[in-house]
Amino acid sequence: MDVNQAKQEHLLALKGDLFSMLMKSDPSTIKGAEMVMLGEMLTLPQNFGNIFLGETFSSYISVHNDSNQVVKDILVKADLQTSSQRLNLSTSNSSVSELKPECCIDDVIHHEVKEIGTHILVCAVSYTTQSGEKLYFRKFFKFQVLKPLDVKTKFYNAETDEVFLEAQIQNITTSPMFMEKVSLEPSLMYSVTELNMVTSEEEGESTFGKMSYLQPMDTRQYLYCLKPKAEFAEKAGVIKGVTVIGKLDIVWKTNLGERGRLQTSQLQRMAPGYGDIRLTLESVPDTVNLEEPFDITCKITNCSERTMDLVLEMCNTRSVHWCGVSGRQLGKLSPSASMSLPLKLLTSAQGLQSVSGLRLTDTFLKRTYEYDDIAQVCVVCPFLSPES
Repeated sequence: MDVNQAKQEHLLALKGDLFSMLMKSDPSTIKGAEMVMLGEMLTLPQNFGNIFLGETFSSYISVHNDSNQVVKDILVKADLQTSSQRLNLSTSNSSVSELKPECCIDDVIHHEVKEIGTHILVCAVSYTTQSGEKLYFRKFFKFQVLKPLDVKTKFYNAETDEVFLEAQIQNITTSPMFMEKVSLEPSLMYSVTELNMVTSEEEGESTFGKMSYLQPMDTRQYLYCLKPKAEFAEKAGVIKGVTVIGKLDIVWKTNLGERGRLQTSQLQRMAPGYGDIRLTLESVPDTVNLEEPFDITCKITNCSERTMDLVLEMCNTRSVHWCGVSGRQLGKLSPSASMSLPLKLLTSAQGLQSVSGLRLTDTFLKRTYEYDDIAQVCVVCPFLSPES
């Protein structure tokens, strides 16, 4: 008996240690009170408290007959008064024929909160006594709807028509949040790729780790890449004027698993200014050999609303020399149209060199467009061994 009792005590001690470790690792447990409570996530609210924007407000309403008489034609109505409107939340608008003593009428109401500020739940009850007298009373329950998250966005316009969106989301409540989903719903002209996962051999893992908790006042950065769809990619004028990118959809859980959801309004960026002609690079090598010709491919897009007749001039710099005929005619380019332009050049200096010196002239308006620092290449000497 003594040996068995000792084994049982040892097993209980091990279980107690494991429980203590779990409580200390729980992000919602109050420090220093790990053994007193099971964390804030498992404590029931003690009052009506605050409701957060995007959550579902639920309330249990009970009308109890405390008298010793039967009352008739009982009508229970529940309205929610906000700063802008009054909503009827009652599940039924029909009256109950009678209510006996010590009996009650129960109702559960739900409402997805979409406004911040003061809300007042107005519960009104009308009934008729045995003597035929019609009576009426109301009760008011006031609560505040607060903003749970602070969302900030930044846009980065890439030269390849891609748009990168950085969303900074901060938990401004006093309790931890479980971030269930943060996604971007793009506009019709774009497709989106989430850049918040680390790809492994088996499956992708979130960059925030396995514990997707957001502590009070903590901030996370989410990154997304938007690319124009194929049917819009070639329409330079259309993509140039697009300012609406999409909207964020955020889902979280708090307390006893209550779910909240917020959708931002349509996010808008500052449309990039390309001017009349846009020149981008379709291909360029990263590393080239010293004094050896190499090829690049440029793409010229007419972003104006008029046809252009273009002439290409190539101006050499101290370290970059163009190969080919300068001043050649490229022909006419219609509005929103593009053309690919293969070019050849060589460098006379080692190191990181900047490709510059392209000039496009519109013969119709006698206007010249200059393009410098369009790319950078690393120039190495093929005659030197790595050891030297």
